[in-house]
Amino acid sequence: MADSASDPLEIDADPEALRRHRTLFRAVKRRRNPPLRRTDITVTDAKAVKRAVKAASLGNAMEWFDFGIYSYLAVTIGHVFFPSGNGTVQLLSSFATFAVSFLVRPIGGMVFGPMGDRIGRKRVLALTMIMMAVGTFAIGLIPSYAVIGFWAPVLLILFRLVQGFSTGGEYGGASTFIAEYAPDRRRGFFGSFLELGTLAGYVGAAGLVTVLTALLGDGGMESWGWRVPFLVAGPIGLIGLYLRLKLDETPAFQRLEDGSVHRASEAASTVETSAKGDLAKIFREYWPTLVLCVCLVAAYNITDYMLLSYMPTYLSDEMGYSETHGLLILIGTMVVLMLLINVVGNLSDRVGRKPLLMVGMLGFLFLSIPAFLLVKQGSLIAVSAGMLMLGLSLVCMLGTMSAALPALFPTQVRYGSLSIGYNLSTSLFGGTTPLVITALISATGSELMPAYYAMAAALVGVVAVACMKETARRPLAGSPPAVSTPEEAARLVESQTQAPRF
Repeated sequence: MADSASDPLEIDADPEALRRHRTLFRAVKRRRNPPLRRTDITVTDAKAVKRAVKAASLGNAMEWFDFGIYSYLAVTIGHVFFPSGNGTVQLLSSFATFAVSFLVRPIGGMVFGPMGDRIGRKRVLALTMIMMAVGTFAIGLIPSYAVIGFWAPVLLILFRLVQGFSTGGEYGGASTFIAEYAPDRRRGFFGSFLELGTLAGYVGAAGLVTVLTALLGDGGMESWGWRVPFLVAGPIGLIGLYLRLKLDETPAFQRLEDGSVHRASEAASTVETSAKGDLAKIFREYWPTLVLCVCLVAAYNITDYMLLSYMPTYLSDEMGYSETHGLLILIGTMVVLMLLINVVGNLSDRVGRKPLLMVGMLGFLFLSIPAFLLVKQGSLIAVSAGMLMLGLSLVCMLGTMSAALPALFPTQVRYGSLSIGYNLSTSLFGGTTPLVITALISATGSELMPAYYAMAAALVGVVAVACMKETARRPLAGSPPAVSTPEEAARLVESQTQAPRF
C-alpha cells in the first residue's frame, strides 16, 4: 500500500479540499488500492513445492548433462564426425555443431513460451522433456563418418537442432514453475535448486566421461565409448517425464486459468489478467524488460559456458593437460559450487538479488585475468585456485538468477517473455562461447582471450544489474502474495487493516 504522500490523487488535490473532505479522499484511495482478502493470498503447500522443485531441477539437470557431455567429448566427436588432418579444424567443427543447436532455441522459446502461458506450464515442460530425451538418445545411435560418410554430421546436426528447439522451452518454463510455486520470502532458496540441477548435470556428465576415458582410453572412446553418455539420457528423460506429469499446475497459472474458482477480490483482480500467451504483446509492451533480460543472461551465460563447458578443452588443448586431469579439476570446482549454491539462494532472500548479482559480475570483471594467470602456471594448486576464483564469482549468479529472471515479467506473459529473452541471449552469446573463444585464441595467439571475453560480458552485466529493480521478498508481478503458512497470510491481511480513528 502506498502512503498518502506518494498518492497522485492527493498530490494533485487542493490542500484545503483534502482537509475538508479527508474521509472522501481516503475512500477514493481505498477504492484505487483495495486491501487484499485472506482468500486472495496463496498459501503454498510445502510438499507440492518440493515436488515442483524436484521435477523442474531434474529436467534442468538433464539439459546440462547433454550439453556437458557434448562439451567434454568435443575432441572425440570432432574425430568421429569431422575427419580432417587439422585438429583445430576438427575442434571448431565440433563446437560449431554445439553452437548450431542454439540457433533454433529462440524459435523454440517463441513456440513453447507463449504456449506455456496459454495451456499451462506443466504440459509444455512435459513436451520439452520428451523431445530432449529423444534428441539426446538418437545422437548416441548415429553411425560414424567412417560408416555412412556425409550423413553422419548431417544427422548429428539434425538431432542437435531437435535438442535446441526443445531447450527453448525448458529453462524459462522450469524457472517460472519454481518461482510460481515458491513463497515470496523463499523464492531465491527454492530457485537455487534449479541451478543445483545445472551443476549436477555437469558433474554427472564430467564424471561419466572421466570414468569412461580412464577405462577405455582414447581408442575405446572414439570407437564406441562416446555413445554411452548420450544413451544414458534416455532413461533419465523417462524419469523426469514421470515426475513432471504427476505435478499440479502452478497456483499463479491456476488463478489466471479460472478466476471464478478462486473468487478473486477486487484487490487480486488488479494484479491478474486473462490475456495470456500473446507473442506480439510481449514484443510490443515488454521490450525494455526483454532487453534487460537479454543483457543479464548474456553476461551470465558467457561466464557460465566459459567456465563449465569450455575450460576442460582449454586445459587440454592450450595448457597440455590430459582430458581426464582437466575434468577432475573441474569436477572438484563444481562440487564446491554445489555445496554453496543453496546458501547463496537463501542469502539472496535476505539481502536481495541485486547485491549478489553485482558481486558475481564484479568478480569476473576484476578476477578473470588473475585467475587465468594462475591457470597458466600449470601446477595443480595454481589451476585449482584460478578455477575456484572464477567459480565463486559464478555461484553468486547461479544461486540468484533463477529467482531474479522470472520476477522481471508479469504472470500472464512470464513463460513466453522469459523463454524468448533467455534463449535469444543464449543463442547469440552463451552457446557460441566455446566457438568464439577457440577462434579468438587461434586468430590472436593469446591464451588470455577467455579472460578478456568474460570481462567484457561482466561489464555488460554490471550495467544491467544496476538498471534492474530489486524483487526479493516481494510478490511476483501479476500475482497476489504467496506465503508459507496461514498465520503469515493472516498477518499480511492484518497489516493492511487501518487502525480505527476516534
